[in-house]
Amino acid sequence: MTERWVTAYLTAWSSNKAEDISALFTEDASYFTEPYADPWVGHQAIVDGWLEHADGPESYTFEWAPVVLTAELSAVQGVTTYAAGPVYSNLWLIRFAPDGRAREFTEWWMDQAHSPDTD
Repeated sequence: MTERWVTAYLTAWSSNKAEDISALFTEDASYFTEPYADPWVGHQAIVDGWLEHADGPESYTFEWAPVVLTAELSAVQGVTTYAAGPVYSNLWLIRFAPDGRAREFTEWWMDQAHSPDTD
């Protein structure tokens, strides 16, 4: 389930099409752009928030690997490398509904430029 969902997320990230974005989430899903931020709740808020912060389709690469996989929760570790320079370490928590869509998504992103090795 996780691989299919992440693949669909990457498609939506590249296309920035409302239908690709909303297909990832239940109608009442919560999308946390950081763990303690107010979430975007529901399809329209998620699509609007996503498009407000949209990346160009070839402005980044993303590599990922699963950390924890269950039927209801997956943790995914990733690295986003932007062509313009920033590199982010990512941790995604995806809480799934029975139909495979996310009912809750939380992302942590850390700028690798601020790691102890670069200071």
